[in-house]
Amino acid sequence: MLSTTKYLIALFFTMTMTAPAETLTNQAIKNPIAIVIHGGAGTILREKMSDAVESQYRKKLAAALQAGHRVLSDGGNSTDAVIAAVEIMEDSPLFNAGHGAVFTHDGHVELDASIMRGHDLNAGAVTGIQRIKNPIRLAAAVMDHSPHVMLMGAGAEQFAKAQNFEFVANSYFHTDRRRSQLDKLLEKNDQVTSLSEEVDDPLNTGGSDSHEGQKFSTVGAVALDSAGNIAAATSTGGMTNKRFGRIGDSPIIGAGTYADNASCGISATGHGEYFIRAAVAHDICARSAYLNISLQDAADAVIQEKLVAMQAGGGIIGLDPSGSVVYSFNTAGMYRGHIDRDGNQAIAIFKE
Repeated sequence: MLSTTKYLIALFFTMTMTAPAETLTNQAIKNPIAIVIHGGAGTILREKMSDAVESQYRKKLAAALQAGHRVLSDGGNSTDAVIAAVEIMEDSPLFNAGHGAVFTHDGHVELDASIMRGHDLNAGAVTGIQRIKNPIRLAAAVMDHSPHVMLMGAGAEQFAKAQNFEFVANSYFHTDRRRSQLDKLLEKNDQVTSLSEEVDDPLNTGGSDSHEGQKFSTVGAVALDSAGNIAAATSTGGMTNKRFGRIGDSPIIGAGTYADNASCGISATGHGEYFIRAAVAHDICARSAYLNISLQDAADAVIQEKLVAMQAGGGIIGLDPSGSVVYSFNTAGMYRGHIDRDGNQAIAIFKE
């Protein structure tokens, strides 16, 4: 009887000692990770896109997704994941961010970017960047190494120098494709700015050079890491032929980018002036939290109703705290992709 009692006591202590480790291991496995990205929304039509061009976009979106997800699956944080994903798109001439960004009226490139962490609501943004290869990294440095949220132009680049960033010539960002877009626009009317790709651009996917042909080529990413922290990031070159230091929604926290662990992470793409006026990213998160509705319903209320009533085009990507992926766009298409909490990857371009 005594030996049986000792055995049961020993068994009890063994189970007690091992249970927490097993529980932690299982919990770590169950904690979801997810990432969602976009490369811009607009009049992106299947019949206007060649198989070769579609393949280029899909491959680059996949590379960005996998770069960000690799950070998450290795136990990294959501901030590093969105930076990794956005950098891939900033380095590609396919997107209006970093290398391949559009030209200003004066014939150079000015870049904007922002990033936000959901666990402490800290954020960083830069505007009018002309010599930093990856503006999203500079935005992150503003968040992590300054008391500020947004720095602009020459001041932002002075900060970059103090942070030992590598500088590049503005010509690094130039491409013949974007130069041609500016030249054609200037021939028509040098007072007009454009969010669209030109009709005879080999990568054009729209139907005309009017509003119907607009393509908003901002890039962005939202990620959820295994600690339950959400981060969002957005980067852009803005409008072709922009003047007077024009700034859109991409670097504006609450308009183009927002993240809060309690509600959601959002990155937006669209006509920036309207997205600023509607405080799109924050409004979606606030509706989800305060109205106790799903993130999808909140996003659709803003993108499909509020913005449509304002006659504004564009879309968003988002994640809620459970890792559910959300898309909403009121245009014919949006370059987009995700790897969800179950590890499933999907890439899409056109409206399904």
